[in-house]
Amino acid sequence: MGKSLIQQKRGKGSPRYRAPSFRYKGKASFSRYEEGKVITANVADIVHSRGHTAPLMELKYSNGEVGLLQAPEGIKIGDKIEIGTDVEIKAGNILPLKNIPEGTSIYNIESNPGDGGKFVRTCGAFAKIITKTQEGIVVQLPSYKRRTFLPECKATIGTIAGSGRTEKPFLKAGSRFYAMKMKNKLWPNVSGTSMNSVSHPFGGSSSHAKGIPTQASRNAPPGRKVGKIAPKRTGRHKR
Repeated sequence: MGKSLIQQKRGKGSPRYRAPSFRYKGKASFSRYEEGKVITANVADIVHSRGHTAPLMELKYSNGEVGLLQAPEGIKIGDKIEIGTDVEIKAGNILPLKNIPEGTSIYNIESNPGDGGKFVRTCGAFAKIITKTQEGIVVQLPSYKRRTFLPECKATIGTIAGSGRTEKPFLKAGSRFYAMKMKNKLWPNVSGTSMNSVSHPFGGSSSHAKGIPTQASRNAPPGRKVGKIAPKRTGRHKR
């Protein structure tokens, strides 16, 4: 029997599961700069984008560019930020990791020099520089995992504004529904055993009674490969 699984619907790319990026304010990243030069920017406005959990600051750079960046705590309209190698260590300024002291809180860290920032971009998040080695700069991420970055990767000083967003409960299912719909997130999450048999291989029969193993075969077709992923090997590991 054919099944219309959620993962199949997502892969189809229908509007229900497609991010409404045309409603986003824009990409949040900082401007590129040349080595040895300092670029200044004025905070023209603090804006809200439905595609970002953190408030964004609209920046007008001295080189004529206009961009968006996650706003740090304590920033306000009219403040100035700087991008360079030897600028002041204050909230909002952007420097290479090699020029940031150890123990400094940072966010929006580049994965590769010049990509505009890929790590630590959600509201209330920050990372810390742990140590500097010959291999690179060791940074502790919000998950407490440590990752080594290239010394030339840039980062923003400070903590992203909007902390405490997840501490406020939704209280009503309707509020959660509209919050999820704003970003085209699938909600509510329904267990496969609670679905009808046409919607999921675990569905049907007596509601939560599975009736079939939840571990799918490694050779199972896409419509059946749900549940636990087949392990590469089982049993006690022999030394």
